[in-house]
Amino acid sequence: MLDTGWIASIAAVAVFALAAISVVHALLQRRDTGTIIAWVGLIVLLPLGGSVLYWLFGVNRIRRRAHALREGYLIADPSAGGATLSEPPERWQRLLHSGDRLSPFRLVGGNAIEPLFDGDRTYARMLDAIDSARHSITLATYIFDYDRVGERFVDRLQQAQDRGVQVRVLIDAIGARYSRRNTLRRLRRAGIPATTFMPVHLPRSLAAFNLRNHRKMLVVDGRQAFTGGMNIRRGHSHADPGPHPIHDLHFELRGPACTQLQRVFTEDWQFATGERLDGPRWFPDTVDPAGARACRGLPDGPDEDFEVLNFTLQSALAEAREQVTIITPYFLPDVALTGALKAAALRGVRVDILIPARSNLRLVEWASRPQQGELLERGCRLWLTPPPFNHAKLMLVDREWALVGSANWDPRSLRLNFEFNLECLDAGLGGELATWADGLRAQSHPLTLDEVRARPLPAQLRDGAARLLTPYL
Repeated sequence: MLDTGWIASIAAVAVFALAAISVVHALLQRRDTGTIIAWVGLIVLLPLGGSVLYWLFGVNRIRRRAHALREGYLIADPSAGGATLSEPPERWQRLLHSGDRLSPFRLVGGNAIEPLFDGDRTYARMLDAIDSARHSITLATYIFDYDRVGERFVDRLQQAQDRGVQVRVLIDAIGARYSRRNTLRRLRRAGIPATTFMPVHLPRSLAAFNLRNHRKMLVVDGRQAFTGGMNIRRGHSHADPGPHPIHDLHFELRGPACTQLQRVFTEDWQFATGERLDGPRWFPDTVDPAGARACRGLPDGPDEDFEVLNFTLQSALAEAREQVTIITPYFLPDVALTGALKAAALRGVRVDILIPARSNLRLVEWASRPQQGELLERGCRLWLTPPPFNHAKLMLVDREWALVGSANWDPRSLRLNFEFNLECLDAGLGGELATWADGLRAQSHPLTLDEVRARPLPAQLRDGAARLLTPYL
């Protein structure tokens, strides 16, 4: 009879050794104390399962792997995107200097930036831009549903391709799976060069499962661009949203800063396909000024742009003097950002945070609740926006400096996703966005400290347990 005792002993020693190595690695490599505690606790409770999960999802392989994969590909020229702003206002020089050190781009003037507050208007503008394209169209999106909205985009892109316009479409591999009908297959049948970002082939690609491209960008002829929070899907349409309506915010951009969006797309495209897009078809020799607004692109991701967004948010909060308005669908800031929010409120800055009254991700909603009380105690104001689900992303400081784009205030956007945001400095744009935010706030419910404290004990326990999962969300 086979004696299996020695096999079990070796297996136990191997599991213990793996757990010990995992704990040591977590203690040496992780930055955030809460994350360290979460992973070490999981490894201690589940030595084998916790260790496997840690090496798959917890190791900073995400940053190293993304950087290695992009090694040798097109890196944006820091001076690309037009003439830099020669004399930035003294009031904002420190914040802009922070952006100079974080972003591969410089703040450039001569831009026209128009906020688009609903999907019908946004999609109409985007489709008109596609119809007017003469040389090139580049489109990156997280979700591209092949529904009533997606069909119109595919048809217009095909028409552009047929008349000689060079078209490239990049869809995130996970986002592509949101659609029941395969948009990528339809694009390829139409002869449009299209691909997915970081295709998922389990279990081979499990370690890179979290490397997602959450950017939303459309660039036409290198001179006109769209970016913001909107995916391409029916829910964003106000006229015909279907069963899951979504409220969102997008932006149309004209002028020199369009080159910056094009640089980011071409880098992503070359990374995904190996094809380098260059030359006047993609990058016109000159992009004439289209307005007087100043902005710059802030690409963020787990590679060379790691923590750009987090540091930008902290810097903006430190520079605020009068008012900060934050609109985000998912609100799970880390300890540093939470402290910066409370510090701003303690200085007398009015801090308004608008989040959906009911999230489409209940676990994220529950996890965000335990910190609401401490924010309210320090003077921050929380507002619960009514349905439909508000997917807009905006940070506005003193009604003049704005950060808009694809990123949320959650660990996924702050650490894992490839995001793209625009830093904008313009009193006119700031005033327009402030007016819209004021109207949204007027429709929202002000969350009070008494309401937070009155939550039933079972709900508090559920929310606290969900909060422990923050490092894994």
